[in-house]
Amino acid sequence: MAIYQDRTIHEECGVFGVFGVENAASLTYYGLHSLQHRGQEGCGIVSVDNRVFHRVKGEGLVTEVFNEDNIKTLTGNMAIGHVRYSTTGGGGIDNVQPFLFMHSTGDFALAHNGNLVNSVQLRTFLEERGSLFHSTSDSEIFAHLIKKETDNRDRIFPILEALNMVEGAFALLIETASKIYACRDKHGLRPLSIGRLGDGWVVSSETCAFEVVGAEFVRDVAPGEVVIIDANGLQSVDYSKFKHYNMCAMEYVYFARPDSDIENVNVHSFRKETGRMLYEEYPVDADIVVGVPDSSLSAAIGYSEASGIPYELGLIKNKYVGRTFIQPSQELREKGVRMKLSPVHSIVDGKRIVLVDDSIVRGTTSRRIVKMLRQAGAKEIHLRIASPAITSPCFYGVDISTYDELICAGKDGKERAREIIGADSLEWLSPEALFRAAGDRHELCIACFTGHYPTALYQSVYDANKDKKF
Repeated sequence: MAIYQDRTIHEECGVFGVFGVENAASLTYYGLHSLQHRGQEGCGIVSVDNRVFHRVKGEGLVTEVFNEDNIKTLTGNMAIGHVRYSTTGGGGIDNVQPFLFMHSTGDFALAHNGNLVNSVQLRTFLEERGSLFHSTSDSEIFAHLIKKETDNRDRIFPILEALNMVEGAFALLIETASKIYACRDKHGLRPLSIGRLGDGWVVSSETCAFEVVGAEFVRDVAPGEVVIIDANGLQSVDYSKFKHYNMCAMEYVYFARPDSDIENVNVHSFRKETGRMLYEEYPVDADIVVGVPDSSLSAAIGYSEASGIPYELGLIKNKYVGRTFIQPSQELREKGVRMKLSPVHSIVDGKRIVLVDDSIVRGTTSRRIVKMLRQAGAKEIHLRIASPAITSPCFYGVDISTYDELICAGKDGKERAREIIGADSLEWLSPEALFRAAGDRHELCIACFTGHYPTALYQSVYDANKDKKF
């Protein structure tokens, strides 16, 4: 039997911006704190005050990087911020955003959420024309594309040209001395929303951050759109007439906070609906329903409501475990899992359990949870996954970029997962159910479940999977 290493899914990052509001950097700090679940490796804020740019960035959590003293240096009524989880380019302080660029035609900063599938080709194109890269992040490519020409045209024109050269997923904020440009990829793969705060504006990867800073949701940035925010308010320009709403399904399933609304669908409501549909597709006779904290709790509630089986807190998550925990032996790795997640013996002992989780990547965490519940006295464990089986890599900003990382990849993937995880039964939600749960929408990116990608894929993508077929 293959032994799969522990693995959880991570999203690349989150972006947040404020325009026309006093103490913009302080508000950006609170916005980034609300988006912390989207990235924990590093964060940064760039503010503008009288056309002068100020930046603070570092590796670590928002509360670790920022303090009262360095926030005071970020003066001005305009700021953009970023929380990072690295995928393309890896980690390190050089890759922490926002990036800040000095240029004779005007300084600017940018923050990017997503992944470009033609980054290798674009980097080669730019290096052959003299560009020098400071980081290994594909996000820096945007800046070099914008500055590949140094004429005196309005900045929106090189921005539009740059956006038409990139392929992949992005929610992008560009901050100049007097404007913020909010840009979203033409496929609609990553979320980006605009809110109103007094006489100013707020832009965020998720709407949950609006509530924290006191902003009111106005609308989403549309696919293929650039929203220009300046002293005149909002202006809209389309960089592409090719528009699709292929929102990443994993935003709903796993990444986003349950109090966020993505394209008019509340994330908690979506997850509850997937739980209900999971019961319709795979009912089971059991005593209690238990969700794996935290992102699976809504789906577990939905399963319970649909089935009439009581919902119980059979697993408790320790919210104070550090972000990293090095386990040099198998015994200590097992203890590391127990530090993060513990069964409630009095709840699960002697019970037939429906265990609801949002997804399975490598399967090791699921296997350990099943083992813990059995040791706590569970009589039966029926694992139900509130999303389809992940069978294909993601190239748009989710760090599952090779088939080797996926327990369910290949013809016998599901059976392999059932064998390794060891539950009494294991079933996954159908892809069709995701569309119904999202309000009977017609478009979603479900490439990691089906292998059908909404964009072209480039040679660099195939190089990571040389021996695999899409």
